[in-house]
Amino acid sequence: MRHRKKKNILNRFTSWRKATVISLVKNLLLHQRIITTKAKAKASLPLVEKLIALAKEGSLFSKRKVYKILGDHKLVSDLFNELASLFKNRSSGFARIIAYKARRGDSAELVVFELTEKKEKPKRIKKEKEETKEKPKPQEEKPEERPPVVKKPTRKFLGGIKGIFKKERDAL
Repeated sequence: MRHRKKKNILNRFTSWRKATVISLVKNLLLHQRIITTKAKAKASLPLVEKLIALAKEGSLFSKRKVYKILGDHKLVSDLFNELASLFKNRSSGFARIIAYKARRGDSAELVVFELTEKKEKPKRIKKEKEETKEKPKPQEEKPEERPPVVKKPTRKFLGGIKGIFKKERDAL
C-alpha cells in the first residue's frame, strides 16, 4: 500500500527533483528570500524546516546530516552559527510562502519564498567627499598635451566581402 507516499513530483525524475529542491533550499538559506513557483516552494518547504530544526540542535551529528544534504561547508557553518540563533525562540514556522503574481509567459503562480526571521545586512553608506576649506593653489598651469588622435578607417559595407571575389581570380 502507498500510504503517505504523496509528493510534489514537479514533473521531473527523482534525481532531478531532489537537485531542484536542494538548489532552492541553498538559495533560500543564502539570500533569505527568493521568488519561485508555488509548486517548487511547497516542495522545498519541509526540507527547509527540517534543516533549521537540525541547526537549532547544534550537535556534531546534526551538522553532518545537514552537510550530507547541502554539501557546502560555508553554508552549513552560516546556518549553524547565524541563522539558528535567529530562530531560537521558534519551534516551527521557519519559512513562509507569500503569493506574488502570475508569470507572464505561462501564467504560473509565482510566490515569495522567505525565511520568517532574517539577518540584517549592513547597508552600504555612500562616502561623501570631504570638502577642503583651503584649496591648494595650482602651480604653473600647463595644458596637458595629448597625442594626435588617429582615426581608424570605417568598415566598409559587408565587412569588405568584396576582397573575396576579386576579378583577377575569377577570370580564367
